[in-house]
Amino acid sequence: LLQSNVGKRKAQIAAIRRSFGDLVLNVDCDTEIASDVVSKLVRKMQDPAVGAAMGQLTASNRNDSWLTGLIDMEYWLACNEERAAQTRFGAVMCCCGPCAMYRRSALMLLLDQYETQFFRGKPSDFGEDRHLTILMLKAGFRTEYVPDAIAATVVPDKLLPYLRQQLRWARSTYRDTLLGLHLLPGLDRYLTLDVLGQNLGPLLLAISSIAAIAQLALTDSVPWWTGLTIVAMTMVRCSVAALRAG
Repeated sequence: LLQSNVGKRKAQIAAIRRSFGDLVLNVDCDTEIASDVVSKLVRKMQDPAVGAAMGQLTASNRNDSWLTGLIDMEYWLACNEERAAQTRFGAVMCCCGPCAMYRRSALMLLLDQYETQFFRGKPSDFGEDRHLTILMLKAGFRTEYVPDAIAATVVPDKLLPYLRQQLRWARSTYRDTLLGLHLLPGLDRYLTLDVLGQNLGPLLLAISSIAAIAQLALTDSVPWWTGLTIVAMTMVRCSVAALRAG
């Protein structure tokens, strides 16, 4: 416990500096972990090449509303499609904060870089999980996903807090992707494709939507093909997602 609330990053750093074990487990305060999570993550960390490993996240309040149910499905996909594929090709690009285990010796090497990260001239106060993962990869460690290490976390049940959370995460994704671009040539080509898809997909969707609105405003013609393409791609993606997530 620190004297005042100084944010997640400084609290993490204080805890890591006071720690003494070989491994450090990070668990968010709104998260409950299954009884076998530690042993399953430790098993993965027995390989000295692995610097960090994360468990599978679920929404503990998934039954509260339609939004929490959809977020639970989103978490399932993020873990069991995205992270599972990334670990197959050697590097999870973001070990999520609710349940992640780190090699303490690696953390101690990276702590000064982690503590002194600046963004637009100010000390960074967001994107801790992704930045710490990028630093691990930069130092030459592997990062892994362990699907049977289950952690349940509370997710937003109202749209506005959810959108604020997503905006914060998106800022972190774009910022740390730029910082980690030089890592991609040394990783599997699938990971380059994955990172480019994650970052370019939303931008292309935004450009398409703006172009459609401009066409409607300037020419009075309805952009049917743009609209139908976006709807069709959304339906295909959501159908596959719903089927995979059950």
